Amino acid sequence: MKSPLAGTNKDILFPYIKDHLEEYLSAHWEEDECKQDVHLLKKQVEEDLRLHRACAQHSLDQSGHTDEEKAIREVVDNVLWQMASDRKSTALKQLQGHMWRAAYAAGRIKGEVYQDVVPSIRRWRRQGLKVYIYSSGSVEAQKLLFGYSVEGDVLDLFDGHFDTNIGTKVESKSYVRIAERMGCPPEEIMFLTDVTREAKAAEDAGVNVAVVVRPGNMELTEEERSHYNLITTFSQLEVNGSA
Repeated sequence: MKSPLAGTNKDILFPYIKDHLEEYLSAHWEEDECKQDVHLLKKQVEEDLRLHRACAQHSLDQSGHTDEEKAIREVVDNVLWQMASDRKSTALKQLQGHMWRAAYAAGRIKGEVYQDVVPSIRRWRRQGLKVYIYSSGSVEAQKLLFGYSVEGDVLDLFDGHFDTNIGTKVESKSYVRIAERMGCPPEEIMFLTDVTREAKAAEDAGVNVAVVVRPGNMELTEEERSHYNLITTFSQLEVNGSA
């Protein structure tokens, strides 16, 4: 999960999926949850074909008419293709979330959080502010990352979670919907992101924006640097009132 809150997780979480995907599917193939995950992946392929979008070159089949090992291999190929294509489909995120849940619970991985995040959010909350997460990672994946973080369980820092079920992060309508869910006007919200396309979408919806510049992020253009409020640490952000 890429986030201005949690930095190196992308280097931990996604390689974990690639390295353990086949093992996970083999162990859970007959379980209802895994069957639902595969069904959702299959529906995604069907949707891609219907809309003539790029998709993996084979279908997914979990029926009794195909060898289990072959069927698992097809799911592996599909998931790896989606990840290589940087797809953010709900089907992919759901399976990843279930894999990470098992890994967190077993102590195989922990959520990395930037050192400035927890003290800054605690300070904002003391000032009466509410803090929400909006991520392309599923709500479940968010809760796992912050529930099993290197700082311990810090889920109490957050008042709510949003993912792509409310809309993609590069669509301004998503931020309008979030404001409605939060019960406050967009101009009372401050959105922190390290992706300028997301910043533009939020700005178009009337939301205040700060772009967080973290190590390893994509370089900003001069125009972006002059346009956006840039911070390199949460401790630089001073916010007042309640949101």
